[in-house]
Parts: sequence; structure tokens; C-alpha cells
Amino acid sequence: MSALVLYQRSGCHLCEDMLRELEQLRSEGRFSLALVDVDASPELRSRYGDRVPVLEDAQGGEICHFFLDLERLQRYMGSG
Repeated sequence: MSALVLYQRSGCHLCEDMLRELEQLRSEGRFSLALVDVDASPELRSRYGDRVPVLEDAQGGEICHFFLDLERLQRYMGSG
């Protein structure tokens, strides 16, 4: 099972949209998902700014940002 990290912030409609899509896909049991609030730390706020949501793998490799790129996620998961 792969581990993914979603960097997001409260009140962000794009973040909510991506999380909703990921939750639907996560029901297949192929990945775990950690949620990180970028506003919880000055370093994360500086790193991501307004560039959220950002979906990364557990090693920090970016998969997509702003919108879920299903094709790229499937390639990452090895099924596309």
C-alpha cells in the first residue's frame, strides 16, 4: 500500500474537492492518506503559500497540485 500526503488548508475549496476525490479512491484500499494543514507551521506556509492542495508521495515527490491528476496518480500507483 502506498502512502500519500495531501497538503491543504481550511476554507480552500480546491482542497476540499481533491480530498473528496481521494477519499472515493482510497476506499479501494490501495493507498493511505495523511492530511497536513499548511497553516499549522510557518515553514509549510512559506513552502506552499497559495499553491494548495498539493498531493505528494511519502518521499516528498509531487504527484499533482490544485486539481487531482487521476492519470498521473494511476501511473504512480502502477495501474495506468
